[in-house]
Amino acid sequence: MKVLLVEDEPLILMDIELQLQGAGHDVVSVYNADRAIEVLAAQRIDVILTDIDMPGSMDGLVLAAAVRKRWPPVRIVVMSGKKRPMRDELPQRARFIEKPVHARHLLDAVGIW
Repeated sequence: MKVLLVEDEPLILMDIELQLQGAGHDVVSVYNADRAIEVLAAQRIDVILTDIDMPGSMDGLVLAAAVRKRWPPVRIVVMSGKKRPMRDELPQRARFIEKPVHARHLLDAVGIW
């Protein structure tokens, strides 16, 4: 499965990236939502895993809504250690996981479909 990881904290990005790769996923990692949109426009992505709080023109929730609208088949997992979004803040069929991300929860969320 091809996963787009959007995380602005380098250590967290590296940890999650290694967990996903260790489970056999192909991972593309970026540091903000603007770059994520560029990757989505250029590559076939199965799942996007995005932090909520990020620098740039949009946060992870805005990114998730844009992905659902423009690329409906892409599965969405939103994560945060600071904010738990309300149900109506998540796009339809999106999942939420809390940080710090535990390997089992991460792999369950990415592979649940």
